[in-house]
Order: sequence, then structure tokens, then C-alpha cells
Amino acid sequence: MECIGAVDQGTQSTRFILYDNKARVVSSHAEEFKQISQHPGWLEHDPYLGGQDHLRGTTGLPISTYFSAYKWVWLVEHVPAVADAVREGRCVLGTIDTWLIWNLTGGPQGGKLATDVTNASRTSLMDLQTLQWHTPTLKLFGLSEGMLARIHSSAEEVGRVRAGHLAGVPITGCLGDQSAALLGQRCRQHEVKNTYGTGCFCLLHTGRTPTPSRHGLLTTVARQLGPKAQAEYALEGSIGVAGMGITWLRDSLGLITSAQESEDLAASVPSTQGVYFVPAFSGLLAPHWRDDARGTIVGISGSTRRAHIVRAMLEAMCWQTREVIDAMKDDVSLEELKLLRADGGASRNNLLMQLQADTLQMEVERPGNLETTSLGAAFAAGIGAGVWTEEWVLSQHHAQPAEDENMRSDKHPATAASFQPAAVSAEVERRYTRWRKAVAKSLDQDDLADE
Repeated sequence: MECIGAVDQGTQSTRFILYDNKARVVSSHAEEFKQISQHPGWLEHDPYLGGQDHLRGTTGLPISTYFSAYKWVWLVEHVPAVADAVREGRCVLGTIDTWLIWNLTGGPQGGKLATDVTNASRTSLMDLQTLQWHTPTLKLFGLSEGMLARIHSSAEEVGRVRAGHLAGVPITGCLGDQSAALLGQRCRQHEVKNTYGTGCFCLLHTGRTPTPSRHGLLTTVARQLGPKAQAEYALEGSIGVAGMGITWLRDSLGLITSAQESEDLAASVPSTQGVYFVPAFSGLLAPHWRDDARGTIVGISGSTRRAHIVRAMLEAMCWQTREVIDAMKDDVSLEELKLLRADGGASRNNLLMQLQADTLQMEVERPGNLETTSLGAAFAAGIGAGVWTEEWVLSQHHAQPAEDENMRSDKHPATAASFQPAAVSAEVERRYTRWRKAVAKSLDQDDLADE
């Protein structure tokens, strides 16, 4: 069917309407945008909003200082030593994997400048289709390919250790941390994991074709397990504050003395008593991407106790994850996801895992070994060295070891467990609506900060 599209550009929203050949409306969609009024009688619009998705089609990422390219440009423009190195052809820019590989393979004495597709995909400079640096985007940032590392697959030899007891050992695997955790959790297409660390990082494996997000998620490379292997992709929702929020309650407010106490204290009350905590300490990441958001606690009354606030912080991790999961289901047109695989230090908290199962209304599974990031890196290295195959790695039939006593960062061990939703669905939805109201109150607050 042939259609005619019309754009209706208004003061408060942009509308797009499709008409068929008889001038009947086929479909329409509207997006509101922020109104800025800094003085009486003045009205402005932020031109940034019109261009924030300019690079999404190529890189899968919005325009944000969260990604490497923007930081690199800042260094070139503001640090004279870096500007001099660029001018003299002595500057190489890279992510931490490039730095580690270069040093391990010799550093100034012939070290290899290498990265993999997962790390390169988070710089805002790599084409998700070709898996190579995108020349027009490099020019946009004023950078050149000669300043960057060579992009490899996630499982191949990129060099050998040059010195020390490991001299001669091949480096055969490289993954970004969240892609490594996705592999460590053995996630296949339409399977999702969430890492509960300083922040939360939720990844949904979407298969061998990149899926553009229409709901504020990042399109990224999940892995490419060999130079001749097809790339696999994921949608990612990054949440800025998770375990960091518990640390803040301990170190800045003194409400708790340890992370373990957060579980015990939160469990001492049956609910938050209507308190909602939006931990937007530095804005909100996915799916909102709002730099103007600030930390907000709503619903406080005279009967609010520290246990309610601590529980609200735990619930904030769950509600934010719910927002990301909902966006994922919308982006890939999935009616439901049946299982969330959890890892990361904060996932040791049994109450948090139960609250997550309740807010998602789906099963949450925690492995006995929470070191899924290192496990995924080991899987990639093993595949790159020919020790394992991808199919063996993804098989659910070989056992995952329990967490080693010497690997734990505290005395609160993890045990493999499955958490089933226990809350009434209607009550969860009612509280989710209130959470979203709390998020709305946290927005447009950047002008409240002291100069």
C-alpha cells in the first residue's frame, strides 16, 4: 500500500500522520518536547532534542557524554598535552581493553593496539553493520582511524604476553564487561540478564541483526565469537545508581552500617509505606536519558522511618529495571519474558531478588557463581584458543561452579536460587504507576542546584 506522510510541527509536540491513497488516516504518532521558559513571556525549545538520535542508526547510541568519543574530544580540546600528541601523530585513543592489551603485549616495545567489537561498539564511532570504525562519524568528531585500535572479534588471538612468567601466552578473548556477563550467563536470543553492581546493566540478546530502540535503550554488540563468526547483538538498559545507592545510605546518611544491614532493615517493614526513592544523583540513564533529573524522595510522612527509606532504595533498583524490561519488550515486540538472570554483588540480597521478581511479575534466577563477567571472558578466550565451541559454552547441561570462598568480596555468600513472584499483580501495577509519578517529579530539577 502506498502512503503519504505528513508532519504536523506544533509548539508542544511533533506529530506524524500516514494517509492512504484515499486520504484516510492509516496511522499517526506524536512526541511531546520540553518547553523552556526562563523569563516571563519567553519560550524556547532545546535544539539538542532534534539531534540526539543522529548517530543511532549507525552506532546504536544516543548523543551522550556517557560514551567514549565525547570524552576523547574533550581531552583533545582541553588538555594541551593531548592536543600536542594529536598534532604530532603520537596520540592513540582507546578503551581500557586496548590499554591492557597494549601493555601486556609489550607497550612501547611493539605492543598491539587492539580492541574487540563489543568495546568498540560503545565508543559512538563503530558501525554496527560493518563492525568497523565509521569514517563519517570519525570526521564529525574530528578524529581519524589512525588514532584508534584495530577492531577484532571477541574470540581470536590478538597478541601474546611479552614478558614475565606468562611470556608467550596468547591473548585470545576480549569482551566488554556486560557482554561478558551476558555470555557468562549463557544467554541466547530473547534471554535477558541484569547485573546488580554500582549501577544496574540489563541486556537482552536480540539475535544476529541489530534492533534499533524506540524506547531509550542502547543497541550494542553482544559478541562475535571468532573472526568468521556472525556478530550477535543486544539491547542494553543502563541504570546509573543501584549498589551505589546502598553505599550512599551507609556513607553519606549513616542510615546503615553495612550492605547486609540494608537487607535486614528493609525486611523489618512490610512495605515502604508509600515512600518512593528516585536515585537520580547524576541524572537518569535508560530509558529516560535525562541529565536534568535529580535524586528525589516522595511520600515521606511523620511515620516514615529509616527502614522505609532503605527499602525504597532497594525497590528503586527494581522499578528502574522494570522500566528497562518494559522498553525491551516493546522494542522487540515480545508479550512477555519468562526469566531474568541476575548477577553482580547486590544480587546476594535475597529481599532485593524477591522484590525484583514481584515488580517484574516473572521468575528471577541467581547462579551460585556471581563471577559471570570473568566467566564470560574465560569462555571467549577458550573459544578463541580452540578449547571450547560456542555451542558447548551455551549448553545448560554442564554445571556452573559455586562461588569460591576466596573470591567473595564480603562474608555474605551467594547461593543458587530462583525467586518466584509473590505479589498481587494489580497491586504491583498500582505501585508502578506511583513510581512513574515519582520519576516525573525528579525531572527538570537541574536549576535547583547551588552554583
